Amino acid sequence: MKIKKITASALALTITLSAFGCGEKSSGENVSTDGSTSMEKVIGTLGEAFTEKNDEITFTFNPTGSGSGIAAVSEGRCDIGLSSRYLKDEEKASGLTETVLAYDGIAIIVNPDNPVSDLDMETIAEIFTGEIDNWSEAGGNDSEIVLIGREAGSGTRDGFESVTGTEDKCKYRQELTSTGDVITTVSQNPAAVGYASIASVKDSVKVISVGGVSPTEETIKDGSYAVQRPFMLITKSDKELSEAAQKFFDYVLSEEASEIISQAGVVPAE
Repeated sequence: MKIKKITASALALTITLSAFGCGEKSSGENVSTDGSTSMEKVIGTLGEAFTEKNDEITFTFNPTGSGSGIAAVSEGRCDIGLSSRYLKDEEKASGLTETVLAYDGIAIIVNPDNPVSDLDMETIAEIFTGEIDNWSEAGGNDSEIVLIGREAGSGTRDGFESVTGTEDKCKYRQELTSTGDVITTVSQNPAAVGYASIASVKDSVKVISVGGVSPTEETIKDGSYAVQRPFMLITKSDKELSEAAQKFFDYVLSEEASEIISQAGVVPAE
């Protein structure tokens, strides 16, 4: 997938939004969101476009992780939660509703010096569960594999482990709290392997194909790239959004926003 770099203004907005957080209930012309760090780029870009059209509304985003975002909206600490996984049955039963904003490929990433360029799903599962612990067993150099993953509660981790069938079996060397930390760590260790939102991947790491299929907009949309997950908007079922929050919700699901979502490197829901 061709991933366009976020503009300086969008990046500045994202940093500003992160600083605000959403620890208090919104009031007046304010829209507060909280959740998935993998959604930071797309939600920051959408937030910038939205506030340019609605300068009377303040938009805030707190990148805390999917589990924290779901809890925040459930407890009334923000208007809209952001999750990179589907809601669990008990979360739906507690009065939450999910709406798909986009679909994101989860890239399997290695250090650029790693000669491995493709792995099938079975091998990926065997690597992350420790059955394969040396790169020489997967077509690489003779070196111990260093597994880098996300923390428990991460939507990216949930998506990766669900698709690969490795729930509660992964033997991580490090469990990190953000997509950016995973990318940085893998980029600094020739023996490391991890996973990250394709929208967040940088040139500092190498994305490998899965079963011969690379993550692109086309392969994510047609389902041929297997390691993918949704980007979700989470709201309360029994409570209407504020006028400002509803305006934002409608905007990000509009046809106009679809182009912005694509430019952020993910596939808009249809």
